[in-house]
Amino acid sequence: MATRSVGRSVGRLLGSLCRRPGLPARPLRGLSAQGGATSHLSGSAPAVAAAQPGSYLALSAQAAQEPAAFWGSLARDTLVWDTPYHTVWDCDFSSGKIGWFLGGQLNVSVNCLDQHVQKSPESVALIWERDEPGTEVRITYRELLETTCRLANTLKRHGVHRGDRVAIYMPVSPLSVAAMLACARIGAVHTVVFAGFSAESLAGRINDAKCKVVITFNQGLRGGRVVELKKIVDEAVKNCPTVQHVLVAHRTDNKVHMGDLDIPLEQEMAKEAPVCTPESMDSEDMLFMLYTSGSTGSPKGLVHTQAGYLLYAALTHKLVFDYQPGDVFGCVADIGWITGHSYVVYGPLCNGATSVLFESTPVYPDAGRYWETVQRLKINQFYGAPTAVRLLLKYGDTWVKKYDRSSLRTLGSVGEPINHEAWEWLYTVVGDSRCTLVDTWWQTETGGICIAPRPSEEGAEILPGMAMRPFFGIIPALLDEKGNVIEGSDVSGALCISQAWPGMARTIYGDHQRFIDSYFKAYPGYYFTGDGAHRTEGGYYQITGRMDDVINISGHRLGTAEIEDAMADHPAVPETAVIGYPHDIKGEAAFAFIVLKDDVGDADIVVSELKSTVATKIAKYAVPDQILVVKRLPKTRSGKVMRRLLRKIITGGAQDLGDTTTLEDPSVITEILSTFQKYKDKQAAAK
Repeated sequence: MATRSVGRSVGRLLGSLCRRPGLPARPLRGLSAQGGATSHLSGSAPAVAAAQPGSYLALSAQAAQEPAAFWGSLARDTLVWDTPYHTVWDCDFSSGKIGWFLGGQLNVSVNCLDQHVQKSPESVALIWERDEPGTEVRITYRELLETTCRLANTLKRHGVHRGDRVAIYMPVSPLSVAAMLACARIGAVHTVVFAGFSAESLAGRINDAKCKVVITFNQGLRGGRVVELKKIVDEAVKNCPTVQHVLVAHRTDNKVHMGDLDIPLEQEMAKEAPVCTPESMDSEDMLFMLYTSGSTGSPKGLVHTQAGYLLYAALTHKLVFDYQPGDVFGCVADIGWITGHSYVVYGPLCNGATSVLFESTPVYPDAGRYWETVQRLKINQFYGAPTAVRLLLKYGDTWVKKYDRSSLRTLGSVGEPINHEAWEWLYTVVGDSRCTLVDTWWQTETGGICIAPRPSEEGAEILPGMAMRPFFGIIPALLDEKGNVIEGSDVSGALCISQAWPGMARTIYGDHQRFIDSYFKAYPGYYFTGDGAHRTEGGYYQITGRMDDVINISGHRLGTAEIEDAMADHPAVPETAVIGYPHDIKGEAAFAFIVLKDDVGDADIVVSELKSTVATKIAKYAVPDQILVVKRLPKTRSGKVMRRLLRKIITGGAQDLGDTTTLEDPSVITEILSTFQKYKDKQAAAK
């Protein structure tokens, strides 16, 4: 009985937490939160003794100690179910088994569309901020449902069934959102591929997922430039035997080549009915796959499922950003990344919000684009990447102050740790020192925000550049190199999470063993994030960066092995080593050390070819900013490249190289230092 009463009280407790000064408490359906410090000092559940009912501490303790009651109540009240679930959770980190709301059935598109159309069909679901400045398009929930149904019927007519995979290679637009929801409606699995990836990257993802259909545009527009999307798809599908059809929508009036596989999407959709019966999906059926870089060469197709993911995206959207009914939510991420999935599409739409789709760039036509958009669309929450903030900071304050930003209440940062200067500028200049600023930490794997300053107790402090507080049900632990939990405060270690939560990925498509090895093997009994973190005296968490060979370029995770593999294909390059280093704008950039064969004539030509190769095989953003030709790489006696030493050399830490006793030949360090100094001198002379 105790468990049941705890479950029933979760809604009431959350309602009491979700209160803004001067506003009445809202029931569970309108979750929001403001303001409190908590202390997860050992990674265990916070103590409840001192916690007031309904407080952040009490809710955190409840989610940790009674997860079935906590999440069960929320799932029942937040989501629209066809069949109720019989088991809230069944999870075992040792085998990588994660299951939530078992026995339950629902349809994600019904939760994101139909339920709102029944209540308020003409409320605005999407505001498409097109690349052309000042030309926004508003789409109501009714219009988005009709478009989704027509697209769903088109997919069915072209042989897409429940469980089939569909690749979406499209920039941010209402049609790309409808494509995602159309897949969800008929039980197909979408994999959105960022429309900046090369044909080779696209083909690799299509083949790994065994996609039956690709949906794309004839062309894309970004920053005033035309992107030849259809040509890239044409190149990709030459090597994709599972693709039966390519559905081509039109973003521009320009004609493109249409081959045997190609179908004009809008023409086909016009023939279809604007209604489509939704498939009733099991909670743990696949909703989508999203590829992310690993520390080994091949990308991982992370699988997210239906109910748990949707619940977690919706709750974090409401609570972290203080979303209130009627707000205009502006997440400027691309739908090709998890941020776009969770906080442009699924979270906001499940909550009945108005979500902004931003197609352009922060500096087109000028550095005021974001803020002019905020003024024109009256955006209440603005969620973007530190990379963009650092870029705009360099343009000065005038571009910001030119526009009215009084509609803003919450500012958010995502994708990488935000540096202190960028945080202060965003808070004081953009937010006029009056907006709540949430620096959010999470990953493709986590499905939604895991650590952020909000929710918290009302009026609680927010410290610059720090994610701070775990979300409900997230129980962080810091572990040392031997796998021991590090207790106390003012300590650092590997950031792990000790209990499952509904939004987390379930597996790597086609390779569950890799899923276990990547996330549950290093620290048995824990989910290992791959990041390091520091726990402060106050018990807050600060993310210190990646602990593996993954770099974060402009918020995009990229395995150094992927870049190395791409360059290793060059016949003149027998060896490469790529590392990340700090970059003023991008946060991190790639630095490549390459060894050339003895008979290579012009090294500059090879360097140029390598840059082109990386752009073709992966994407332009993956191209190393610096490529240094060296005679050899620093290796251990067993042949392992000591990337740690290379990182020290280029970041000015060569005086303190640490333990080099395993180096096969210590003189290689002097050799590379000398080459690097000449390289820097040459660069300085060129300026």
